[in-house]
Amino acid sequence: MTQIRISTFNLENFDETAPNTRPTLTERIALMKPQIKRLRADIACFQEVHGQERPGQPRALLALEALLTGTNLDGAVLVSTKPEDDAVFDFRNLVIATHLPVIKHEQLKNVLVAEPHYQRLTANPPDPQPIPIGVERPILHAQIDIDHAAPGNLLHVITVHLKSKIPSEIPGQVIDPKRGNWRSADAWAEGSFLSSMKRMSQALEVRRLVDQILKDDPDARIIVTGDFNAEPEEVPVLAICGNVEDTNNGDLAPKVLVPIERTVPGDARYTLFHHGRGQMLDHMLVTRNLLAHYRGSEIHNEVLHDDSLAFATDDKFPESDHAPVVATFEFD
Repeated sequence: MTQIRISTFNLENFDETAPNTRPTLTERIALMKPQIKRLRADIACFQEVHGQERPGQPRALLALEALLTGTNLDGAVLVSTKPEDDAVFDFRNLVIATHLPVIKHEQLKNVLVAEPHYQRLTANPPDPQPIPIGVERPILHAQIDIDHAAPGNLLHVITVHLKSKIPSEIPGQVIDPKRGNWRSADAWAEGSFLSSMKRMSQALEVRRLVDQILKDDPDARIIVTGDFNAEPEEVPVLAICGNVEDTNNGDLAPKVLVPIERTVPGDARYTLFHHGRGQMLDHMLVTRNLLAHYRGSEIHNEVLHDDSLAFATDDKFPESDHAPVVATFEFD
């Protein structure tokens, strides 16, 4: 029997800090390393991992490597999103960390979904024509061999960080970008519409990737996990799940993805605390064939602070404002 623990954790702008700036990376690592140890993850999916530079060397995930030192993921393979001309992005990389063999990996950004275009109504100066509404972050897909004893037992791990609900900036309509002051309500509404367009563009690309994998291999084992910036009943999550209740087509039942967070008691089912209310924004959706191997989930949210406090005071907390999620599977 092979036990595999898979986790997702938005580390919240995890980076080195400028001198005399707090919290320092050392302070953050001191608080967050016990969280990593507690996960005991064989496959860990991270979001918001920044890259660091050293003279004469390509940008690398040095801060993350320091966080993982002394944990079970020390020295693990780090598969990351990357620009075409560098090793990793400067900001907000998606990363999959594992000691298991990564057979293949890819990133997708408007590969299966064309980049949408839109002519903004409130832009100043006005848009002369529709402009591209591009997404900021790719999707990361890795095929991982989860059984050293019997190679070939592959698991498709897709990790995402969908666009947040923060309105996309519109020229001439934001008075103070840092504080998020808008000149008019309709401009704010249009900025929110643009963000939802980006979020749904990513969700659609994930769903098309899942369908593509299942078309090639109907028995494929797939996990889609990460920060969806959407709660379970919201359209981006539902679009990726593909529930029969939404498609009204029972023949599509084998392609449904199941949110395994449903096995966590309702009062503990949240990964972000905002204005006094818990929100479930970080999900793990699995193909139905994985349910036979599923043994349970944990959400480590006991010390989660209210993220709205950081925005109100501009004081950043050393720990992340997201709680990690970990699920356990057992394979014969």
